Amino acid sequence: MRPIRLSMLALGLSLWAANVLVAQSPDGAISPRLLQELRKGESGSATEQALRNAIALQGMKDFFVNPQRPRTIEDRFSIEVKSSGITNQEQSGRCWLFTGLNVLRAQLMSREQSGTFFFSQNYSFFWDQLEKANLFLEGIIDTRQAEITDKKVEWLFKNPISDGGQFTGISDNLIKYGVVPADVMPETASSNDTRLMGKMIARTLRQAGMQIRKASASGESLAQLRARKEVCLKQIYRILSLNLGVPPTSFTYTLRDAKGKVISTDTYTPQSFYKRFVGVDMRDQFVMLMNDPSRPYYKVYEIDFDRHAYDGKNWTYVNLPMDEIKQMAIASLKDNTMMYYSCDVGRELDRTKGIAALDNYDYASLLGYPFDMTKAERIQTFDSGSTHAMTLKAVDIDPKTQKPTKWKVENSWGETTGVKGHIIMTDAWFDAYTFRLVVNKKYATDKVLELLKSKPIQLPAWDPMFTPDAP
Repeated sequence: MRPIRLSMLALGLSLWAANVLVAQSPDGAISPRLLQELRKGESGSATEQALRNAIALQGMKDFFVNPQRPRTIEDRFSIEVKSSGITNQEQSGRCWLFTGLNVLRAQLMSREQSGTFFFSQNYSFFWDQLEKANLFLEGIIDTRQAEITDKKVEWLFKNPISDGGQFTGISDNLIKYGVVPADVMPETASSNDTRLMGKMIARTLRQAGMQIRKASASGESLAQLRARKEVCLKQIYRILSLNLGVPPTSFTYTLRDAKGKVISTDTYTPQSFYKRFVGVDMRDQFVMLMNDPSRPYYKVYEIDFDRHAYDGKNWTYVNLPMDEIKQMAIASLKDNTMMYYSCDVGRELDRTKGIAALDNYDYASLLGYPFDMTKAERIQTFDSGSTHAMTLKAVDIDPKTQKPTKWKVENSWGETTGVKGHIIMTDAWFDAYTFRLVVNKKYATDKVLELLKSKPIQLPAWDPMFTPDAP
């Protein structure tokens, strides 16, 4: 029998070697001939050597700046919603939360004729993290019979929790837990820098998730698995309370006008404060619009499992051309109403000056070729997508053409960045890098309202277009 075994071994090795040879075929590799061709592109000119020297010491950033670009863009807009005060999310991914609360605080200040007012982002963030933890654990319970290699199980363990999010996190959170003023539950070191706390929560959730899967495999009932979930949620609650503080259940608050005169003093619960100073059902009053030219327009899409709470609402949006989104944005601004807005903020942005323009940087002159993919192609190749949420507050309309020429957003990076805490965008940049806008349904067109009656097309949670707004 030994010779037969050796023959079989030899055959196996031969097949393995053949497969390796196929995998390592020289066709398509960087060959000596190709390398020689590549080296021909090396320029020995004095100009090229000067560029190498300068870039080696300083990097490419300064050499991409377009000296012909406008140094500033005038901070005057034909339509602008007035606001007061700039927020700062510090080292956290809570832009979505700051943006949503900035929209609401502007409405409060206008309606109540108050002085500068801020909602507590820390209070809402506490409940957001607890709800996301429960969402993950319930997701693990729901998928307990699937293999660990199942796509959804894999996605859950890769994304147990984050501090990023989108508009449904505002609507579901605030309706359930209410809101409080900023000085009732102020920021902490861990709310301003969420990284370590987030890591500890993620590790706790992953560990509990594996324990739940093992317990399910051993035959524990759904009730027993949910008991395990509750043990984990107690651990998460303690982490949150240690890092963010204990959320208040009631408080007394005095609202003042711009001169410091008392408008009202009362005792509230977070829910009664929401009812008194927000007072709307945000889940039904707003619609999310998306400009994603890589997918068909005039369709409604829903993102599976993309919500902030297990009993919350999946992210649903209407995909539209930019011109129609602008139409609704302008209608909202004309009515003195800011909007939740998100975009690919880092592209062509002069962060110091607060200007987002397609001609800010001249890549082509330095590299010798342009970056000219379409917006759809950038999405399809993972080159671009929504990364940051801000508050859309102004537009400038050309009186001759009646077309927008520039837009303005209130940011949450502090008042020393950009244009006193704002970013001004050219209309061309707005077209290229805008993705999401949330508008009150009263500004939506009849076409959009009719589309909302259709059954959404469901997309998977891991679709690359639908990462949370975070920076």
